[in-house]
Formats: sequence, C-alpha cells, structure tokens
Amino acid sequence: MELFRLEHKTAVVTGGAKGIGAATARMLEDAGARVAVFDIDSPDDLAFGSIAVDVTNERSVKDGLSRVAEQFGGIDILVNNAGRVARKPATELTRDEWQAVLDVTLTATFMCSRLAHPYLKKRAGAIVNVASIMGLSGGLFPNASYQAAKGGVVNLTRALALEWAADGIRVNAVAPSYVNTEMTRAIFSDPEKLNTVMQHTPLGRLPSAEDVAAAIVYLCSDAARCVTGTVLPIDSGYLAR
Repeated sequence: MELFRLEHKTAVVTGGAKGIGAATARMLEDAGARVAVFDIDSPDDLAFGSIAVDVTNERSVKDGLSRVAEQFGGIDILVNNAGRVARKPATELTRDEWQAVLDVTLTATFMCSRLAHPYLKKRAGAIVNVASIMGLSGGLFPNASYQAAKGGVVNLTRALALEWAADGIRVNAVAPSYVNTEMTRAIFSDPEKLNTVMQHTPLGRLPSAEDVAAAIVYLCSDAARCVTGTVLPIDSGYLAR
C-alpha cells in the first residue's frame, strides 16, 4: 500500500550496524527510503551506506547530519536506536558504568533529535525512538541504568511529541521485549534466564529484530500520520500482565 511506502524519503538510523538498527535500516530501504546509518561499526549490506558517528559527541552528530542533508537534499526520518547496557545489580554498578549507559541510550537520543530538528521541520518529518519494555516496567533482572535510561526515552518521546507537533514533526517510540541481539546474548545463552523470560511472554514467542523494524517503519510512514507521542510495545504480551 502507498501509505506504507517511503520513496523520496531520507532516513538516519543510529546504531544501525547490528541488531534492531540494521534490521530497521534494511526495512526502510525495502520501503523505498534512502538510508544513512550512524554507527562506530560499518554495515556492508546497505544500498546507501553508513557514516562513522559517535552519537555521544555533539560535533560528530552535527557533522553527520549535515553530510546526509547535503547528499540527499534533506532529512525526513530519524530513528534513535543506539543504546548501551550494564546488566548487573545496582549495588555493583559504578558511576562511570551508569553514566555510560545514560550517555548512549538517553542523552544521545535527545541530542540527535535536537540537532535533527531543523532538518525534520522543513520536511514535516518523523522521529522514532527505540525504548524498551524495561522503560515501562520493573524488569526481570537487575538492570537499573538501562531501565532508568529507557524510562527517560519514554517520557522524552512524549515531551518532544507535544513540543514539536506545531512544527509538523511526529515523535513516537517502540518498546521491544527481549530480542535476540548482541546486547541480550547473556540472557539468550542462559537457559534458566531465557525460561524466566518465556514465562512472562504470553504469546510464547519473542519478537525478532524484523518484528521491531516493521513497527518502526509503520511509525515512519504516512499510515501513522496522525500518530504522535505513542509508545508502541512489541512485547508478545509482556506488559499486559
């Protein structure tokens, strides 16, 4: 359907070299968008390419956005996917570990959005933030810094949606459950922990990176033109309990 197509749109995906970010970049391309990936690592299977960007560095982000806008004539979509985790008890979490998670997961989401705002305002663009069920629940395992950061992403999404609605910019988020990526390897490789996760998964199956990417593409498209300030769970029923 045309509502879901993204021809003539330019998208930036942070943390797009692996996992959910890479799946999102590929699916955005499949929908017709030109895609630029911001990552320290470089994916090799994108039609358009990637830019080495440190999302915690304001100058790096600003230069990356400028390059994309110059190359493609503007920016229509920003997907804030970059994240970091320090999965350990709060009593063992150092201040530096706490700060590193917040810097990549929350502060970079704000900074990339703020710096992309002038470009998105010109195109009535869309932002999709990758939050988490951890930002909407107490979680299953000790993960305080990540849960705090993702909770911040949830409310940042709502705040920017209201503030930038007058600029024609839609701001939404997805909240995935446990997705089998490099970040969750410690859970998926531990049968006991994985069993705990499945006990909180009513559908009996966990979402793939592609399942999350599909929801992101929907929120970027005209099919969601009246959707803003929403946090869409991709959680197989986790939050319904």
